[in-house]
Amino acid sequence: MDRRGFLKTSLVVAGTALTSKKACAQEQRNSEEFVGVLVDTTRCIGCRACEVACSDEHDMFVPDVVNDGALDEHRKTSDKQWTVVNKFETGKGDVFVKRQCMHCYQAACATACPTEAMKQMEGGPVIWRGNKCIGCRICMISCPFNLVKFEFNEWNPKIQKCSLCFERLEEGKKPACVKACPSDALMFGTRLNNLKIARHRIYSHPDKYVHHIYGENEVGGTGYIYLSAVPFDQLGFPNDVGNTPYPEYTKEFLYSVPMVLFGAPAFLLGLNALAGNNKPSIEGEFDTNNEGANDE
Repeated sequence: MDRRGFLKTSLVVAGTALTSKKACAQEQRNSEEFVGVLVDTTRCIGCRACEVACSDEHDMFVPDVVNDGALDEHRKTSDKQWTVVNKFETGKGDVFVKRQCMHCYQAACATACPTEAMKQMEGGPVIWRGNKCIGCRICMISCPFNLVKFEFNEWNPKIQKCSLCFERLEEGKKPACVKACPSDALMFGTRLNNLKIARHRIYSHPDKYVHHIYGENEVGGTGYIYLSAVPFDQLGFPNDVGNTPYPEYTKEFLYSVPMVLFGAPAFLLGLNALAGNNKPSIEGEFDTNNEGANDE
């Protein structure tokens, strides 16, 4: 290999890394195309119809909302329930809050998944595909809201989380929880339109709402966004997740991987060739100049 060949190889490798970076950037979707749900906690009456509808739709544990006394404790989503409603006592009275996967605009769980078992679909819903899962559970660790759950007690365990009723969306239907809500506390639509409605409600009733739409900026934005009459930390929402999408924290490292894997060996190979030390260590092994060899 001469100097010209060495430089050409190095430039090709560098170009490949840059192209990969550009391609990754182009894959980021426009937030205007995303769909999601606006949750107005001032309208929620704590009936938990959303819990029942979610469980019915996905053939999961159906809670006895009349007798189970679940509102007396603060629950988290589980491998048996994708949606839960909690009651919080605040200075403005009891506030009921529905919780489920937030469907982040740049989903950390989907980005971290090595097999695309956790995948963000067109329009934003983040779903889990069991036929691709290897059980590494990196998605659980990656979730900034700790809402991805694993069936530890099952012989054939699954990852469990809200899918935004992706199958229903494909049929042109609303998510089951939204359809079941009797008080219009849940509104399904594009993320852009939901944000417009949320801002309109705040500015039309400035004394009714805190001037903060949870999910508008948190972790880069989420499909589920919330309105509230009290600060969100009083409703169990984490206030330390920041506004940077979690995949951004590892982006530079991931972009450097192709250069580490291909650029460094190519560079060392070039130096070795220029030094004239590219003879095989064992005679005949890896000899590309064997007589009769076909060029491919």
